[in-house]
Amino acid sequence: MMTKELFYVGDRIKALRESANMTQSQIAKTFKLSRSAVNYWELGLAVPSTQYIVELAKLFRVSTDYLLGMSDNSTISVEGLSEKQVTAVYNIIECFREDNEKLTDK
Repeated sequence: MMTKELFYVGDRIKALRESANMTQSQIAKTFKLSRSAVNYWELGLAVPSTQYIVELAKLFRVSTDYLLGMSDNSTISVEGLSEKQVTAVYNIIECFREDNEKLTDK
């Protein structure tokens, strides 16, 4: 029986894969799986095991809670960036938030 949660996980995996410009085959090769296994995840016909949930979260640099649909907060890793680069990233995010607020106020 397919549940709403299965589709949600599948939708997140597909969206993250596409935003990373990766194919199902590339994901499958990374985890030594068949492409159809990844396709089943995305269609909500199967759920990745705990091991693959963790590996997918690492690959896409998101929390497992985000991947599983338990949180709408994604994360951005700033590991390896200088303090100046981290500040620039935060400034860009704040700029986008301000733009969104202006659009909502109209």
